[in-house]
Amino acid sequence: MMSWLAVVALAGWVGLRLLGWEPAFLWSQLVSFTPYAAVLSLVPLPVAVLTRDRPLQVAALVVAGAFATVVLPRALPERNPPAAGPVVRVLAVNLLHSSVPPSALMAVVERVRPDVLHLLEFTDRMRERVEGLGLGRLLPYEVVLPGKNSEGAAIYSRYPLRPSETPIEAPVFKGSPRHLPAVITLPGGREAEFVAVHACAPSEGWRTACWASSIRALPPAAERPRVLAGDFNSTLDHVVLRELIATGYRDAADVTGKGLSMTWPYYEQPRLFPKAAIDHVLADRRIAIRGFETVPLPRTDHRATLTELVFP
Repeated sequence: MMSWLAVVALAGWVGLRLLGWEPAFLWSQLVSFTPYAAVLSLVPLPVAVLTRDRPLQVAALVVAGAFATVVLPRALPERNPPAAGPVVRVLAVNLLHSSVPPSALMAVVERVRPDVLHLLEFTDRMRERVEGLGLGRLLPYEVVLPGKNSEGAAIYSRYPLRPSETPIEAPVFKGSPRHLPAVITLPGGREAEFVAVHACAPSEGWRTACWASSIRALPPAAERPRVLAGDFNSTLDHVVLRELIATGYRDAADVTGKGLSMTWPYYEQPRLFPKAAIDHVLADRRIAIRGFETVPLPRTDHRATLTELVFP
């Protein structure tokens, strides 16, 4: 009986995920953990075999297969389009209200040598400290969106950049995070747009109204190559993120077979606490994605993302 209840519950889970229906914000949180549900879907199979319950075997196999179609592709690398242009390394970091020690951030920047750095939850005080430690020497160009706690953001670059003219009409609530677009002139003179992404979280109160609309506000892929990198507060199991990708992007973790690399929450959480992949790098389909990895930093609940892109 318990096995049947588990199969029915998991069937409902994967059915909602496949339909793309997110009936309430609580489900929008829960669906983030679909990879764990996929693992649980394997448990009724040996029970069904041992009990020789043929209907249960069939039902469990169908449910596990449905989860496999949703989750397994993230662990399989995809082919890249031909690209022989500039190679750009992008590091995106959520600083958790700028709680990351500036020296630790600088140590990572000096070690991985990004060409573009997205900083989220970036405060004026943090800016003073990291620039005092020489961030401007490594990445001399910057566009900064001032703000307190989770509102601020910045893009630092090895190459010339300027504020983007692309309007991002994200919903504005007091204290809500904001996206920051900028245009970078790559070696060879071609321009590309980079957006430091920080979407609202699908939680209680005003954030519930802010969440999906803050992702829908992000610009679709366009004629000029565009890269969106940062904290989307969404996983590949959220239909709102998949719709954005479908406009002409590819998810860097998914493309490199690392789509199950979890990025949150890590700070002050038990080691076995379930994690979700809510930090992403979405690159125009014409851009080759040569590498993706997550990078730990102290005193933040997010893993940073480091991506190597090859532009056409």
